[in-house]
Amino acid sequence: MMNIDCKEIDKAWCCVAIEGEKVIATNFSPGEEEVLQSLLESLPYDVPFQIAGKSNRLSNKVLKTMKAIFDGKDVPSNLNLEMDHLSRYTRRVLRCVSSIPVGYVTTYGAIAKVVGGSPRAVGQALASNPFPLLIPCHRVVHADLSIGGFSGYSGAETKQRLLRKEDEGYGNNAKMRYMAKF
Repeated sequence: MMNIDCKEIDKAWCCVAIEGEKVIATNFSPGEEEVLQSLLESLPYDVPFQIAGKSNRLSNKVLKTMKAIFDGKDVPSNLNLEMDHLSRYTRRVLRCVSSIPVGYVTTYGAIAKVVGGSPRAVGQALASNPFPLLIPCHRVVHADLSIGGFSGYSGAETKQRLLRKEDEGYGNNAKMRYMAKF
C-alpha cells in the first residue's frame, strides 16, 4: 500500500507518496489541501493509498531533501524514484533533467536535442513531472533564457525564486551558468 506523508516547511506544504522503498510522487504547494490534490493527480491509477499516521525513515529523508532543494542547496539524490507508470519519453526527459546541477540552467530545445522530440514535447513532459524539486524542472528555461513556465505553485514566480536561491542574481546579470550541451 502506498503511504502519503505531508509536512509544512517554510510556509509551503511538501508531500511525498512512497511504496516500500520507492518514491512514487512528490509535490509542494502553499496549502495542505492543495498539495494533497496535486499529489493525488500525479499518482498511478488503481493503487491503494493511505495518509500516513506518522513519518517513516524514507518519507523523512524525502521531505528533508525537498526542503534542502527548496533552500537552494545542492543535495545528492540517491532516492529510488518510481517511473514505470510514466511514458518512455517522459522518463528520458526526466532522467536528462535530473543531470542539471545546481547553479545551471538549460533550455527546452537543448534537452530535446539530447532526448529527441521538440522543445514543446519536453515542456509537456516536464509539466507532468511527478517529482518536482527532486527532478529540477525549474532549471529548464526558454531559448532566450527567460524563465518560461512552471507547473509548481505560483508558477514562474516560484521558478524564479528557486533559481535565485540556487544562484543569487539569476535574472539580474546572472551568474547562473547555461548548459548548452550535456
